[in-house]
This record gives sequence, structure tokens and C-alpha cells, in this order.
Amino acid sequence: MVTVISLGGSIVAPAQVDIDFLKQFVKLINSFINEDINRNFIFVVGGGGPARHYQNAFKEITASLDVASKDAASLDAADWIGIMATRLNAQLIKALMYQWCNQEVVTNPMEAAPLTGRVLVAAGWKPGFSTDYDAVLLAERFGADMVINLSNIEKVYTADPKLDSNAKPIDKISWADFRSMVGDEWTPGKNVPFDPVASRHAEKTGLKVICAAGKDLDNLKKILNGEDFYGTTIM
Repeated sequence: MVTVISLGGSIVAPAQVDIDFLKQFVKLINSFINEDINRNFIFVVGGGGPARHYQNAFKEITASLDVASKDAASLDAADWIGIMATRLNAQLIKALMYQWCNQEVVTNPMEAAPLTGRVLVAAGWKPGFSTDYDAVLLAERFGADMVINLSNIEKVYTADPKLDSNAKPIDKISWADFRSMVGDEWTPGKNVPFDPVASRHAEKTGLKVICAAGKDLDNLKKILNGEDFYGTTIM
């Protein structure tokens, strides 16, 4: 059994590395691996604060130099900056999972080798593709029927609750309805519960995605145990 978790950079390193969270997260994963010899994990790690800081610096500097910051080359440059942040965070997760992870960090989900350990860690791939999309591709490649998307968002809402006081939390939603909310395009740093390009592919392959608060480890334990949990199921 392979469990794919898209581990948002916002919970690994919101501004700097969240050491207390990672200590507890590693303990939780170790407990599941030790208790079930058939349980394997794939973690796809996002860029978090480092990605945003460096992307924002790039945009501010290019704007001050009167350099076009919206052409294709500049968008790719911003995306690559974010990708490199995901790879730094992923390397940290790999190191923390050293006893279970004996493969290099995956940077191309289409070429991921079969599991030789209990844990595989992946990071960003290339411009135009988020780590959410990488998680979907890896779930498809390794035969998982679900991706657990852990971020700083507890549930999907009908609108942005920070901007709309009438926004309502959603327990379950179809891919068609979800995609009508988030659109079809991906841009570096886009703030949506799950990447639109990844959503399109997940719908195509019949994949289920659970969106939940990453730092609520008691809730994650419930998800991993197949119990009732707090979050949103997209399918």
C-alpha cells in the first residue's frame, strides 16, 4: 500500500523550518511504518516561505530594473526559483527519513524508480507543474487511489474566507465543481487549495484528493487510519 502525501511547503517551512512540527510528523510516520509492514509513503514537498521570499525578490528586482517580468522567460525563471526551494525542503525530509528512504529525491515523477525503501521523497519538476501535479503523477505511477494534500488550509471553502464572510466550508465536492472554482491555469505561487492543472489530471484518472490542515497531526492520523476526519474530499 502506497500513501501519497503532498506536503505543503507552508507547513514545512512557513518562514523558516518548523522544527517542532517536523519532529512530531516524523514520529507519526515512523509509527505507521513500524506498525504495518505493507505501508509505504511518498512525500511530495512544496517550497513554502523560501519559495515565496525568493520569487518576490526576483519580481521586485526585475520591476525596479524595468525588466519585463511577465514574459514567458521570466515566468519560467520565477517557477524555477520555487522549484529549487521545493528541492531544498525535500532534501530535508529525505534526511529526516534516512532509515526508510534510500533513494535520491525524485525531481521527475515520470522517471521515478520503483520503491526500494519504505519512503520516497519528491520535489518540484519543471516550470508549469506544481508539486500537487507531481503528487498526482506519482499516485498514478505507483497505483495509489488517493492523494492527501496537507497545507495551511483546513477545508476547501466556497470562496476565500479571508475575503468573503459568507464563504462556507465544503466536506465533499466533485472535480467538476472544484475546477469551476479554481480555473484551469497554473502560475507560480498561485494560492488555491489544489493546483488547477493537477486537478484536471486527477479528474481524468479518477483520483481522490483529501485537503486537510497539515499541522493537525491527530487529524492526519485519522485520515491514515480511514477514520472520520476534518477536511474536504474531492472526487
